[in-house]
Amino acid sequence: MKIFVLKKNSVLFYAIMFIAAAAVIFTKWDSAAMVFNQNSDLKGLPIYSVDKGEEKICAISFDAAWGNEDTGELIKILGEHDVKTTFFVVGSWVDKYPESVKELSDAGHEIMNHSNSHPHMTQLSKDGMKKEVDDCDAKIKSITGVEPYLFRPPYGDYNSSVIDALAECGHYTVQWSVDSLDWKDLSAQQIYARVTGNIHPGAIVLFHNAAKNTPEALPLILKTLKEEGYKIVPVSEIIHKDNYTIDHTGKQILKQEKQS
Repeated sequence: MKIFVLKKNSVLFYAIMFIAAAAVIFTKWDSAAMVFNQNSDLKGLPIYSVDKGEEKICAISFDAAWGNEDTGELIKILGEHDVKTTFFVVGSWVDKYPESVKELSDAGHEIMNHSNSHPHMTQLSKDGMKKEVDDCDAKIKSITGVEPYLFRPPYGDYNSSVIDALAECGHYTVQWSVDSLDWKDLSAQQIYARVTGNIHPGAIVLFHNAAKNTPEALPLILKTLKEEGYKIVPVSEIIHKDNYTIDHTGKQILKQEKQS
């Protein structure tokens, strides 16, 4: 039978290595959490919806990555219904259509980050993720004068590394709880049915700026939501900025303040 003896120096070496590794792990976690209020609970999940109780409020968002055929029409429709929304734009789209970015911003819609080149973020290094975000931020700010702080991952593709990297960039990662599936060229009636049939308090709705039948579906959707008593706001106005947690479904929940 072999007997292994740990020398004093060996024990000390492994103890030092364990402490050092633990310090690295906790330092990394803290640097991500420090982006937001220290009371925030970052669970490695993006925000899919927000707990608003029975309050009828929802956010409408558009992703802009490829075409630009309908942006002007969407601005007109939203203006006619007095609705402000969030456009998550790709940096390369900003390069092609800077006038549309300015038009959206001038109309009161918020312009947020959808990456610079629309990659699968999970396939990038942390430095690569941050570069995608920083480059797109800079392009948006150069036109609107406003620094984005919301991010939507291309393809909805994320993992905890993406969430951490975005937190370190000062961004909340936002998905959606109601998907219009307009990019599949559904009919206007199908888009309308999907959105109005799945809407709920605290919902974040996903559309695309260049989907074939969205301009036809949107007016009736907005009219119906308002008739049902919904207040429609940009994403930044529906999410909690601090003192929150996120449950396993991606619902953002405001923490209850402790009674003194």
